[in-house]
Amino acid sequence: MKIMRQLSGLFIVVCLIFSMTGCGNSSPFDENNTDVQESGAEQSTETSAVDAEPDAGTDVLVAYFSATGNTKAAAERIAELTGGEIYEIAPADSYTEEDLDYSNDQSRTSQEMDNPDVRPEIGSEDIVMDGFTTLYLGYPIWHGQAPRIMSTFVEHYNFDGLTVIPFCTSGGSGIGSSAETLEDLAGSGNWLEGERFNSGVSKEEVQTWIENLQE
Repeated sequence: MKIMRQLSGLFIVVCLIFSMTGCGNSSPFDENNTDVQESGAEQSTETSAVDAEPDAGTDVLVAYFSATGNTKAAAERIAELTGGEIYEIAPADSYTEEDLDYSNDQSRTSQEMDNPDVRPEIGSEDIVMDGFTTLYLGYPIWHGQAPRIMSTFVEHYNFDGLTVIPFCTSGGSGIGSSAETLEDLAGSGNWLEGERFNSGVSKEEVQTWIENLQE
């Protein structure tokens, strides 16, 4: 019996040794797994931080006035291709279909264009020009000139430090002297030669024009 108790005690000691050895072997494996998980978590956090970083912004502004939607469409294409911020020069008093009857010399547009001193009020909020370096300025052609609301716009802002690129939409008339007239009224900015687009101008046409400006 004494021998049996000794053997049993020895057996228990051996089992305890094996048990402790097994735990010692598993511990480093678990720590390595933890290190991998933590490293992965750190990488994931860093990637998320980069993805979440806000865009630096744009130095291009596309400002336009559009009564029928043609100039708006051209402006949106320019903004898409340049990554520019878009701004609508909206009149405080919107133009009706009757207002836009160019054949009627008593219509609102005809009377406005007959008087170069008219300055229709702008209803959209002011935009801060700081930070922009390039301004694409769009408008339709009315009676051979830019609508008088464009005169209101260019006289309201300071374009120092800005490259101003005029563009217009028209069914037949060219840009003519409209850009030069706006440049004179503005009295500031580096104005480039303007461009006329047909209604429904394609993205490819606008892209070609922009690329030629950069040459």
